[in-house]
Amino acid sequence: MKKLESLRTHMLNAVKELQRDPERMLIFTEKGNVRCTLANGLSFEYVYDLNLILTEYAGDLDAVMIPLLDWVRINQHELLANLEKSKDAFKFETVVLDNGTVDLALTLPLTERVIVKRKDDGTLNASFPDEPQYDKALPSQLFKMIDSKTGQTLAEWQSAEPEEEYF
Repeated sequence: MKKLESLRTHMLNAVKELQRDPERMLIFTEKGNVRCTLANGLSFEYVYDLNLILTEYAGDLDAVMIPLLDWVRINQHELLANLEKSKDAFKFETVVLDNGTVDLALTLPLTERVIVKRKDDGTLNASFPDEPQYDKALPSQLFKMIDSKTGQTLAEWQSAEPEEEYF
């Protein structure tokens, strides 16, 4: 599974408090499943709850949450874009310790696709594709829908200007 190491690297690079004590960050999975339909081969998907635990964390919790949300935006964006999924996407618990530190446990549901292809020599090759990304809205432009058989214009419209970007 590639997302575990990707998240570890991202959080260690982003959160200064974790850089001082990286051994205080634990990442593991629970409730793991493998989904495979055998549709046309052995490709499958890992489905699991990722647990991120920070022990004796003394930094600002926003310094953890915002980089985590940024990682999710790229690696599991439907947890942010889908309102139904976002309701329960991020679960966390804290235990307040002495000296202004907390133990923080975060849980989020992740999936990872694994594409398995048979090569000409019969061996299998597994690859881990990146998550599809949302395209940015384009400036207003003319769209035309053409009937492929007759060449006639079926619809024509000017798209709206994209709304202000959100960060």
